[in-house]
Amino acid sequence: MLEPMAKALTEMGYLAPTPIQEAVIPRVRDGSDVVGQAQTGTGKTAAFGIPLVETLNPGTQTIQALVLVPTRELAVQVRGELARLGKFRNLKSVAVYGGQAINRQIEAFRQGVQIIIATPGRLIDHIERGTLELGAVRFLVLDEADQMLDIGFADEINRILRYVPASRQTLLFSATMPFVIKRLAQRYMKKPVWVLVGGEAEPVSQVAQLYFEVAERDRYSALEELLADPREIIQALVFRRTKTGVDRLVTYLKRRGYDIEAIHGDIKQSQREAVMTRFRARRLRILVATNVAARGLDIPAVSHVINYDIPDNVEDYVHRIGRTARMGRPGTAITFVSEWDFKMLEAIQSHVGNDLKRQRLDLYRN
Repeated sequence: MLEPMAKALTEMGYLAPTPIQEAVIPRVRDGSDVVGQAQTGTGKTAAFGIPLVETLNPGTQTIQALVLVPTRELAVQVRGELARLGKFRNLKSVAVYGGQAINRQIEAFRQGVQIIIATPGRLIDHIERGTLELGAVRFLVLDEADQMLDIGFADEINRILRYVPASRQTLLFSATMPFVIKRLAQRYMKKPVWVLVGGEAEPVSQVAQLYFEVAERDRYSALEELLADPREIIQALVFRRTKTGVDRLVTYLKRRGYDIEAIHGDIKQSQREAVMTRFRARRLRILVATNVAARGLDIPAVSHVINYDIPDNVEDYVHRIGRTARMGRPGTAITFVSEWDFKMLEAIQSHVGNDLKRQRLDLYRN
């Protein structure tokens, strides 16, 4: 390992590689294309970031690595980790996403950058404007590929890949492997090595999974009961199905004196970034979110995930509860089950088995 990389890893507190890092890093170093299947929170950013940072040339002011991600939040997060990994190699990276002034991104390109982390839509904007050049890209990373396709970025990804050299090394990471992802790999990758860490849509084993039967009219009271002791729930990520639902819950609990904020697609990007910065720094106790936060966000300190609204499918449940118990830490996922939720509860139980345990709230004790 190169000395600057060892120094960066020590500073970041890395003691030993995770399974995805052990499996992927040697393959990337030997030049192979890699398809990696692993849940978020398993350390896959470093799995591709370490060999990228080791290999890129800081003396060449051209874009040598392109990382495509589905959301603005993940772009900012991945850029932050790659900046820390590349700190002692003087590599420059920039996050490129909608909702931020495009001129600011263009100015960063002019100053010279080796790594771009981008959402597909904004990258297409730059390609059409002619404000960046991808002809020197050596590494292409498709991160959270299944979510990019779920959002509807398939056409943009196909367009972007036409602008990247065929000689590149391609790395694809996805929590699930539907047929469309396999087809993407077959079409755009050269004899990729397939790496599977954990099962498909498999809940993180460290998560304690609980559910409470709560009448629809009692949900506010039930959540307040859970949140009453800050020593029990140190930091919570609460999921609601709709943006309106998020806003209503946050407004109610703010009036009740709780340290709480919202994050969803209608909130300005600058405000979302400010909220996420506070939450990651543990200066915000409760974050209420729609599924926009269910994938990609690395929030190591979360002690609890609370499904205020039961998710619509098993995969969403798995991604939501994966926001806790990160990188081997313990965590708890709590799900409220109301009058119309039992069919979905049965589907989740059939997937996770006896790991999901029922508990009772004091609200319903006689």
